[in-house]
Amino acid sequence: MGHEVLGAPTPWAPPATGAVVVYRGATVIDGTGGPARTATSIVTDGTTIRAVVPDAEIADSTATVVDLTGRFVVPGLIDSHQHIATPPDRDAAEAMLRRQVYGGVTAIRVMADDLRQVAEFARAAQVGEIPGPDIHFAALMAGPTFFDDPRTQQVSQGGTPGAVPWMQAITDETDLPLAVAMARGTGARAVKIYADLTADTVTAITAEAHRQGLAAWAHGTVYPASPGDVVDAGVDVVSHATALAQEGTQHPLTTYKDKPPIEYDRFADGDDPNLQALFERMLEQGTILDATAGMWANYFAAEATDPESQERVRANSRLAARITSHAYRVGVPVSAGSDYENAPEHPFPALHDEMAFLARECGIPPVQVIRSATLVGAMSMGAQDVMGTLETGKLANFAVLSANPLDDMAHLTGIEFVVKRGCRYDRGDYEPAAPGR
Repeated sequence: MGHEVLGAPTPWAPPATGAVVVYRGATVIDGTGGPARTATSIVTDGTTIRAVVPDAEIADSTATVVDLTGRFVVPGLIDSHQHIATPPDRDAAEAMLRRQVYGGVTAIRVMADDLRQVAEFARAAQVGEIPGPDIHFAALMAGPTFFDDPRTQQVSQGGTPGAVPWMQAITDETDLPLAVAMARGTGARAVKIYADLTADTVTAITAEAHRQGLAAWAHGTVYPASPGDVVDAGVDVVSHATALAQEGTQHPLTTYKDKPPIEYDRFADGDDPNLQALFERMLEQGTILDATAGMWANYFAAEATDPESQERVRANSRLAARITSHAYRVGVPVSAGSDYENAPEHPFPALHDEMAFLARECGIPPVQVIRSATLVGAMSMGAQDVMGTLETGKLANFAVLSANPLDDMAHLTGIEFVVKRGCRYDRGDYEPAAPGR
């Protein structure tokens, strides 16, 4: 090659192995759902956690020591439902990623976008060229009738919607091994199964994705495939609690654009037996619910300007809370995903609001909400072996808080600093983006 040229600068690069830091004196909430541990030290070595032990077990050494007396530590948060490139906008996406990592979010699951841009952000954030969480992303598959949706045009510029590797139209004639291989070639960790597909096709895509080492992430209802069809297909994660309300509906399921009305009365007086059976199957199979429970209250409410749309927002918000609470009580693993981001000038990421909704409206205990946003989030990406809890051998990803989030989820805003892959991000260095950017 003649000579080597240095690549882009990496101001947020992970530290090298041998750079040992002892974070001493903290109250640690480790993400497993267990009780908080006081007077605890986290020892990091480069990008990984070497030990999480009582302070008394730490011997004097030459390691750098950070005193966290009076502070609370949680694992790096994981938003299990995000979009960062629909449509692609580099400046806006970089601002979003920066806010996420300075807001305690050290990994996100991107649920289909223009993967040409997403893949570059994933590489840049991991090596430290830009500040941001680790990014695990999916390539989308849907029926041909879905691809006049304007979002598919936004993410396929330069190509044909439905005929690009990251967004493919699937028919009975599709060569599924080739289609999944093309999706895998984008760097995707999963196939997202979205809309206008039969139960048999959902099952075939899921089986082929698994055969090739990819996960299968699906909408709760794929139209005409029902929630029960989706779960029976063996997908790893289903998204949107309100989409599960179509299980047992008396209306025909046809296409994504022709959704039947939600039968709210079925859920008004208690747990729906159709969902009870569905959740029991999900629990048996280990299927994760990416609930996006707070999206109606936290995002769509701002767009509801007339009485009819405001009532729809309230009805869907109540429904999301009921269904998510039901799933949690059955034992289904519930992850914390937002499916939107706050306005650029907002100081904190949307995941904080989702976590507050899970605690306040869904009745999930705070320690379990943290588990949803850490360990279960990692499980939703198939990354639980390397992140999601504060344990020896996992990535050094955690947030240091000034107050106890188990007392109030609002204490998540009391971030003093975040460690991601061993690199420290001081909250005092963060400035929100200007409105519109």
